[in-house]
Amino acid sequence: KMCPPVPPPLTIILRFMNKTNQRNFIRSLSITAAMGALIIVMGLTHIGFIPWFSGASITIMQVPVIIAAILAGKFSGFGTGLIFGVFSLIQAAIAPIGPLDPFFVNPLVSILPRVLMGLGTYFCYAAFNKINNFPKSLNYAISGFLGSLINTCLVLLTLVILKAIDFKMFLAILVANGLLEAAASAIITSLVVSLIKMPKKKSKFSDEEV
Repeated sequence: KMCPPVPPPLTIILRFMNKTNQRNFIRSLSITAAMGALIIVMGLTHIGFIPWFSGASITIMQVPVIIAAILAGKFSGFGTGLIFGVFSLIQAAIAPIGPLDPFFVNPLVSILPRVLMGLGTYFCYAAFNKINNFPKSLNYAISGFLGSLINTCLVLLTLVILKAIDFKMFLAILVANGLLEAAASAIITSLVVSLIKMPKKKSKFSDEEV
């Protein structure tokens, strides 16, 4: 006798969810895939990497992770952060462009800070979201700012622990670059998320009989 075909894992998961949870899960999965693909495109085209002095490089690739965490929750933040981290590790391994890049082959430098950034952004957003009448756009901006700082501080901290840089360099990079990067993340995040979450206006013909 032929064995019945085994349903794919996604089908099995959806069977145990109600319709609302199914929609939320599929939406989260779609956002994770879209933002993950954007991260890869930004990395491959080098749009997401900005050359910095001393041969190092900075990145604006944290923005898709932050947006995914706000739009779709901690699962999406974790997933996109993981994609970002793995991509950084692979790029550092096969195409290093500066003296600090070899340290990014270490998952503690390339992956862990990015995963924690995604989770941290979600929890920051969720905390401010519980405050009554707290402006949504301000929440997006603050979450974007803090999410970027989490990424910068954790990456730099791991580099300090591995003795790739000293604490003076940690502070110099944080002040000269980290704060500006966080400000840019705040602006971009607030604009993009506000646009996506903008309520759609109903057409004046939508309620008319055809």
